[in-house]
Amino acid sequence: MTPPRSSRAGLAGLVTALLGLLVASSPTRAQELIDIFPGTNDDSATPSDFIELDGQALFKASDATAGRELWKSDGTAAGTVLVKDILPGIDSSGPQQFERFNGEVYFSADDGTHGAELWKTDGTAAGTLLIKDIFPGSNGSRPGVLTAFDDVLLFRANDGTTGDELWRSDGTTAGTVLVKDIRPGISRSRPFELTVLDDLALFVADDGTNGEELWRTDGTTAGTVLVKDIFPGNDDSCPSDLTLIDDTVYFIADDGTHGEELWKTDGTSAGTVLVADIFPGSDDSCPSRLASFADTLYFGANDGTHGEELWKSDGTAAGTTLVVDINPGSDGSSFSHSATFDGLLFFSAEDGTHGRELWKTNGTAAGTVMVADIVPGAEESLPSDFFEVGGTLVFTADGPEGNELWMTDGTAAGTALVADLYPGIEGSFPSDLTIIGDSLFLAAEDGTHGDELWIFTPETPIPTMSEWALMLLAASLALLGYRTLARA
Repeated sequence: MTPPRSSRAGLAGLVTALLGLLVASSPTRAQELIDIFPGTNDDSATPSDFIELDGQALFKASDATAGRELWKSDGTAAGTVLVKDILPGIDSSGPQQFERFNGEVYFSADDGTHGAELWKTDGTAAGTLLIKDIFPGSNGSRPGVLTAFDDVLLFRANDGTTGDELWRSDGTTAGTVLVKDIRPGISRSRPFELTVLDDLALFVADDGTNGEELWRTDGTTAGTVLVKDIFPGNDDSCPSDLTLIDDTVYFIADDGTHGEELWKTDGTSAGTVLVADIFPGSDDSCPSRLASFADTLYFGANDGTHGEELWKSDGTAAGTTLVVDINPGSDGSSFSHSATFDGLLFFSAEDGTHGRELWKTNGTAAGTVMVADIVPGAEESLPSDFFEVGGTLVFTADGPEGNELWMTDGTAAGTALVADLYPGIEGSFPSDLTIIGDSLFLAAEDGTHGDELWIFTPETPIPTMSEWALMLLAASLALLGYRTLARA
């Protein structure tokens, strides 16, 4: 006789629950220290600026012989090697401003002869090359804000004649050229905040006439123009924190009338408008930490009544609203350090009672709650640097063990220390957390090796004897239950 469907379903639920307990009790990730600069705390590699290329991590680090140079790692000690000693010897080339473009990584480095110039690498020594000596001689053009855009790389550089202006490169010497001298002569327009919007790149620059305002480019001289003089005249509107959501870029600016408020643009003058005057009048609401979640903009702002709290906007004045007053009154909760995980927005906030702790929201007041009071009471854990790894949200926090790496599944019970890398209360101060493939790369100090490379990788553990016993018990219960139901 076959047991009824409802009984079989209940039995399956029991077995699933038992196996769930098994999985929950098992370790989920491996950690590995790679000591690039062997020695004590004074000898540190201090790896940083991780970027993925062909499944490996490229980054800068120091060792005892090459100075601070370009390295790569496949996540193993044997596969962590110096790519090239660009400035031979103990002196450093200081690679920085890494950007992936056209199957390679572009960056700025100083080889000791040309100054800081534009380089590229395919991850090999032979394929690590100077692209162009933009500022001839040893001065260096100091490339910055490298941004992949369509079939070119946009960046800021100084050729010694035009000042810091907008350049582009296709990866060749001949194809690395000035886009436009926005502020003619040796004075600089200093483009920054490069943000790609469809077939345009938006940025902030000062042409010497309109002040620091919003510009756009299609990569050509003729197509590089002022979008809008938001603060009319030579005063600066100081656009900042450009954040793309769908086909709209949100940013913060001051038009001289409403104070520093939330704006948006579609790349046209007519489409560049104030979203909402959150703190009415000329006072600043000071929007900050703009973040995209569920096709909606979330940010911190002060409306003059609630202090700096969590807000959201759909791009309209009516749809720009306070989510919740986390710290009631005028003090503010200071929303910061946000990340999307498991259909929710996680962030750091202060409610006036628990200190700055881990919070989450679904976008409603009722759905905005503290996840865990990592340091109980008024002391704060200062959660930051959120990243999802293997279905878990990891972050740094200042707990009883000092500043270490933590993880959460979105519940208080599921929020726990990943590892006390620097045993005791000192803290390892994890930094530069970056996902490369399925692993989390970071720098941290364990009190013995200095600030070195650590890698956390999800793993499927081999069951222990006790875990095998639990699985056997689950199977036995299933068989016993099935026979009992069959005889009923």
